[in-house]
Amino acid sequence: MASSHPDLTGFKALSFDCYGTLIDWEAGIQNALRPLVSQLHSQHPLKTEPPTAAMQRLDEITQAHETRTPAVPYNELLVMSLSDLAHEMGLPLPDSISEPFGNAVGTWRAFPDTVAGLQKLARHYKLIILSNVDSANMAATLDKQLAPARFDAVYTAQDIGSYKPARQNFEYLFGHVKKDLDIDWQKGELLHVARSLDVDHVPAKQLGLRSVWISRGGEKEGREGVGGKLDKYRDSTAFEWRFDTIGDFADEVERQFAAKKS
Repeated sequence: MASSHPDLTGFKALSFDCYGTLIDWEAGIQNALRPLVSQLHSQHPLKTEPPTAAMQRLDEITQAHETRTPAVPYNELLVMSLSDLAHEMGLPLPDSISEPFGNAVGTWRAFPDTVAGLQKLARHYKLIILSNVDSANMAATLDKQLAPARFDAVYTAQDIGSYKPARQNFEYLFGHVKKDLDIDWQKGELLHVARSLDVDHVPAKQLGLRSVWISRGGEKEGREGVGGKLDKYRDSTAFEWRFDTIGDFADEVERQFAAKKS
């Protein structure tokens, strides 16, 4: 049976956002925020369970820091952002919460479908990560959370000196995949795979980079989390495929490659 999705078999490499796409970033952030949010009075607008509102506000603060101080590594920047959020809430931030927060990112778990999906995709493409997270947290994630899946290249904001959605990060990706892996995005050899609309899919459209939206429920009202509402970004994104999970994406890739052989 013919696939209802556009052809995925012509690409040579996939570039992934990691946290939020492969790793359950929102669960990690929410678990870290609960001790703070629990101290808020019941009518506070950030007092929700799960602490989605506090997570979204922390993300706004973090993105502002990423723009103002792009050379600061993510683990340090995340602690700065948490401190700012606690100050806004009028709450003290004990060292027991702040000190481990920045380096906890590397301990956050992969989505259940991620590793098996990546292993399927690796049969057909080179796999690349383009992430806003610092190199130390990334190394821990690769070693513990994403193993035994392996990547052909990994580029972090710490390597680049700026954060997505900056054009510089994608230009770094394009230059390095050409040099390191002989992948030419201008020939249509690279496909970008990400959850975040504002940080990944908006710049992908601006640059003409084809992309896949791994929505993880984000297409549903009230399930957007971070990364933006589709209604807001519909005209400024141009992803050609949407899948709920990496597992679903990998299954469709396998179907298409199998169909070409039959």
